[in-house]
Amino acid sequence: MAAPPGVGGALAQSTVQFIDVSFTMQGTDSVIEKVRDRPATAPFAYIVTPNVDHVVRLQRSRSDLWPAYRAAWMTLCDSRILARLAKRVGFALPVVPGSDLTAELFEHVIQPNDRVAIVGGRPAVIAQLAEQYGLTDVVHHDPPMGFIHNPIAVADAVRFLMNARARYIFLAVGSPQQEILAYRAKRAGGITGIGFCVGASLDFLTGVQDRAPPILQRMSLEWLYRLGSNPRRMWRRYLIEGPEIFQIERSWRRGRTQQ
Repeated sequence: MAAPPGVGGALAQSTVQFIDVSFTMQGTDSVIEKVRDRPATAPFAYIVTPNVDHVVRLQRSRSDLWPAYRAAWMTLCDSRILARLAKRVGFALPVVPGSDLTAELFEHVIQPNDRVAIVGGRPAVIAQLAEQYGLTDVVHHDPPMGFIHNPIAVADAVRFLMNARARYIFLAVGSPQQEILAYRAKRAGGITGIGFCVGASLDFLTGVQDRAPPILQRMSLEWLYRLGSNPRRMWRRYLIEGPEIFQIERSWRRGRTQQ
């Protein structure tokens, strides 16, 4: 379906629109600097990190998913495949994988006494994360499976974020639930901090799940590693749905040249 104009355009800085998504043209160092400089009491804003799976889903999506990306403070490219496709039309998209950004935040930005709020993830993982980084002020809310379709559960999650008054908020409930929750939290108002839609990043950070070796990441083959690690869960995403990105990109490029 056609996207609303300017998805990701909530950030007043350089963006490029590629496959109907406005990507923020900032590398990891610049993003970290902006996150560090944002006042702790500033109104809630959030960062999304679309990869191939996200973009394919957006092109198929219900109308309520596009606004979640359009309202993001930053929209960062999480895919070397997307970056390579963008390069064909002259866009040098910085690649800022969400898992790498999450690691940078915990290792170099978040201080032990900063309040951190986490939605999703197992309690044991959250406890390990706090111990690993010496965090003393972590609050956690674990919503039920499929909570995004339950208005009461969504309201509970938003209320948790409102009461948390956290500087750093990690939404680890998978896409698109985490992006929709971030959008609803922003619309609710009364919430502070920066939200990061991080998927399984906390599991990677604590070693609960293994990431692909760096050489596979550089070769844009992280998807192959994840497929091999969990074929029953990942086969459809990577073998059926993911390849649609090439047709989506061709259609977008044809439409662009005809304008």
